[in-house]
Amino acid sequence: MALRLNETYLNGFVSTAETEKIAHVAEASLELVRSRRGAGNGFLGWVNLPADYDKEEYARIKAASARIQKMCGVFVVIGIGGSYLGARAAIEFCRSPYYNNLKKDTPDVYFAGNTISSSALADILRICEDRDVCINVISKSGTTTEPAVTFRIFRELLEKKYGEEGARERIFVTTDRAKGKLKEFSTKKGYETFVVPDDIGGRYSVLTAVGLLPIAVAGIDIDAMMKGAADAREKYLNAPLAENDAARYAVLRNILYNKGKSMEILVSYEPAAQMFAEWWKQLYGESEGKDGKGLYPSSVIFSTDLHSLGQYVQEGLRTMFETVIDFKSSADTVVIPNDPHDIDGLNFLSGKELHDVNRMAMTGTLFAHNDGGVPNILIEVDGRNEENFGALVYFFEMACAVSGYMLGVNPFDQPGVEAYKKNMYALLGKPGYEEQKAALEARMKN
Repeated sequence: MALRLNETYLNGFVSTAETEKIAHVAEASLELVRSRRGAGNGFLGWVNLPADYDKEEYARIKAASARIQKMCGVFVVIGIGGSYLGARAAIEFCRSPYYNNLKKDTPDVYFAGNTISSSALADILRICEDRDVCINVISKSGTTTEPAVTFRIFRELLEKKYGEEGARERIFVTTDRAKGKLKEFSTKKGYETFVVPDDIGGRYSVLTAVGLLPIAVAGIDIDAMMKGAADAREKYLNAPLAENDAARYAVLRNILYNKGKSMEILVSYEPAAQMFAEWWKQLYGESEGKDGKGLYPSSVIFSTDLHSLGQYVQEGLRTMFETVIDFKSSADTVVIPNDPHDIDGLNFLSGKELHDVNRMAMTGTLFAHNDGGVPNILIEVDGRNEENFGALVYFFEMACAVSGYMLGVNPFDQPGVEAYKKNMYALLGKPGYEEQKAALEARMKN
């Protein structure tokens, strides 16, 4: 495997006795995933997905992405949460955070419908002026406010620009297989549709059509990505606890949680992993943050954030631990030149590769944070590519499911997400929310 768990920087924080004491809980939790007998078991479709997916739809994804690449200079992905985070993470991880600015033969990819900001949407609309545009709206129901409003706006734009017939060829919909307002509307309009599986929740859906269509449009090898996930499935679903790094990661984070650590910080020294961290935060935040339980998931990009949050991590409240994604190699080589005048005093770095300097910064930080009382878990990855992205996705999904069961929660529901929506609907005057609107307005006056 291209992924390895490294526990070197947990010495003094987690003992062998502690892992042995909790091993039976981990074994039972892993078995709940394998047997599909745990809470939320109707949403375990992701477990076998890399080995058992709809081949016909997969072929349509490839065909549609090829058409989009020929038709469009801009591809707008409309969705929120799990409907966009995985795809954006993959594009930045496998290509670059600057993907849209690079020379390439694939469309620029922008993500909309993940905010209600008028300025953010107006900027994307301006980008689309005088360019050929295709869109992919992703929503199980079609009624979630942020993507639904954005779809209205872009649908109007495309129909004005290309006519209703022309727009039909440029609108791609990923939604429920058979029901829901968006599915009904798409069938009526004749849009090509892809499926949000019934048995896979949004935050686990990156390797379904939800993520794969935008990823393929960006020219990323989805065959390699699925292979990486399939290899990880074989390893983490079937291996016993002692040889299972995903389950072992779940054990370690639960031990640290039980010892009073309330925050987990996902660390990377590669800016290209920033959106991957955003996907990870949703995965763990929605899966574990319930019933008054759960680690708070946060993230940083070092060494950048060492100059803003480094002081707190080093000497603030000792309520955190770090999980570091360590990319062992880089596809790019940048060599630091020699300066005859040595005006910055850094000639001791002359001739060194920047990636090596970055990894030494990581090692120095690991020692410093350990000395400051912060445990660190390392996840070593050979490098940034499609296979490793697929493997990392499956690694964290499996670990999240096992960890949630160990914590005693349902890792696959998110009841708390609805609270803000109900208040927002009431304040905006949605029919049926009159009583709640009156109560909220009274609270606002007070």
